Amino acid sequence: MFVIRGILRRGLLSATELHSSIQRACLRCLSTSLAEVGVLEPPREHGKPYDTGQLFLHKIFGYRGIVLFPWLAHVYDRDTSSKTDESRSFDDQTSAVGKEVKGRHHMYYQVLIDARDCPHIRAQTEAVTFLGNQDNSRALYAIPGLDYVAHEDVLPYNSPDPGPIQHELFDKFLVNEPENNPPFIARETLRAWQEKNHPWLQLSDVHRETTEGIRVTVIPFYMGCREAQQTHVYWWRYCVRLENQGEEPVRLRERHWRIFSLSGTLETVRGRGVVGQEPLLSTDQPAFQYSSHVSLQAPSGHMWGTYKMERRDGTSFDCKIPPFSLESKSDDSPHHFIGN
Repeated sequence: MFVIRGILRRGLLSATELHSSIQRACLRCLSTSLAEVGVLEPPREHGKPYDTGQLFLHKIFGYRGIVLFPWLAHVYDRDTSSKTDESRSFDDQTSAVGKEVKGRHHMYYQVLIDARDCPHIRAQTEAVTFLGNQDNSRALYAIPGLDYVAHEDVLPYNSPDPGPIQHELFDKFLVNEPENNPPFIARETLRAWQEKNHPWLQLSDVHRETTEGIRVTVIPFYMGCREAQQTHVYWWRYCVRLENQGEEPVRLRERHWRIFSLSGTLETVRGRGVVGQEPLLSTDQPAFQYSSHVSLQAPSGHMWGTYKMERRDGTSFDCKIPPFSLESKSDDSPHHFIGN
């Protein structure tokens, strides 16, 4: 598919670390043909965000992308919380939502994914969906090739190509200005789109927890409210990323969710795999990302659970899914709701 020519200037990684990151990312996304697409740039430190128009390679999934705009999120990392949480049983998690874990600010980016890379990555490329409100009928739509990327997963590069990313929104949102750095700037259509859909695009909370080397990251998005049979049904999307930070491969076999609604109901959901798959997390392909949806007949609630992970020798363990809140927004007037 592609290879990026790396030039280490005053980078933040050593030459070995930088080469290793690029090699892993490319191998996760390679097909049979190779083409040089750009020159690698040094990754930026935290606190120095990337600008709109920055080309990058995803450090984990290996796809080419371009930054649209940043989001400053609150990250609730249960790996850094008190030891008292570790003794909490599965059924005791109803009150253990991320707010009791101290959050920290962290930069994420809304990005476009190159359509040529979508078939080769282990992440759902329909990363954003929305509830439309046209002709009094709110249907569910999907915008393919949008993703949210953490600052540390951005491997920046530059390219002389005036159209380096293939995506139907690329020319609508960005224009090439060769004298600029990066050489792509936002069109008014991108600014208008962001402003109009800000409440539904917004990434606000990120929840993380690691069990036996398997890190689970969950990002919830509020999508809006529908009226059904004289009741209000509130919808959320949640994006989950599983990443194997160890050496031993494991396969996700089962999911076990608990969903608590402010109305007082507690629902249990069990099933094989996720989104019809039982992904293997190995050193070659350590991560898998997917999105799903949940609805409540109340404006808020929370979810938590476990994944059953199976080792190569047939033994298994429960990997915790960090508890996360489902919060609605007060303004549910007619417009497009972004999420997935």
